[in-house]
Amino acid sequence: MDMTSQLVALCHKASDPEALARFWAGLLHREVADDRRTVLPNDRVEFPIRFQRSSEPRRRPNQVHLHLTSTSPTDQESTVARALGLGGAHLDVGQRPEEGHIVLADPEGDEFCVIEPGNAYLAGCGFLAELAGDGSRQVGCFWSEALGWPLVWDQDEETAIQSPLGGAKIAWGGPPITPRSGLNRMHLDLAPSPGTDGEAEMERLLALGATRLGDSQCDRAAVAMADPDGNEFCLFETR
Repeated sequence: MDMTSQLVALCHKASDPEALARFWAGLLHREVADDRRTVLPNDRVEFPIRFQRSSEPRRRPNQVHLHLTSTSPTDQESTVARALGLGGAHLDVGQRPEEGHIVLADPEGDEFCVIEPGNAYLAGCGFLAELAGDGSRQVGCFWSEALGWPLVWDQDEETAIQSPLGGAKIAWGGPPITPRSGLNRMHLDLAPSPGTDGEAEMERLLALGATRLGDSQCDRAAVAMADPDGNEFCLFETR
């Protein structure tokens, strides 16, 4: 039996989930589901992005931000123009003029980067190429075991994992790690692999270093948990 969890969706808190779903669907060239809050994948290596209503204000930069790739300077400019036209904005996070990536924010201030063409590290990862954020090497190893995704980068306490099928990487930048303040604005939704008992999968994740959270930030059908760095995630009983 394949004892791993499967990535069901990236869950993204928003004050206006329908509007933010429209923004990201337009930017990523994807469709919005009938619930008007879920941005659907275009193929099997992509994952849905599900927007969840939340009244909690942003207290700090997001623990995770998205990296989008470019095939040419013109393509990069086109992505930036599309983001701005959909309601995004340029964002100054101290980047230097000589850096090739462009930092933007979505309509609710969530940071993301449009990466310059020719980036070898993200080659072949697709347009939505990476979920990048703070995190220890321990948490990268945890998620590798949790999802059954190999470590494709493990150097100087920086780690990244990627599905064996390809698609976006999930990366952690190592120390220094920004201190947590409140709930993360993004978290992963997981489900046990087909044929795996939900209780057994929860116990496996606990043995890997996860903890179970008391106050659920998840749907009623899911268990709220946290990884070894304290980042919340939700484990659904079935996919």
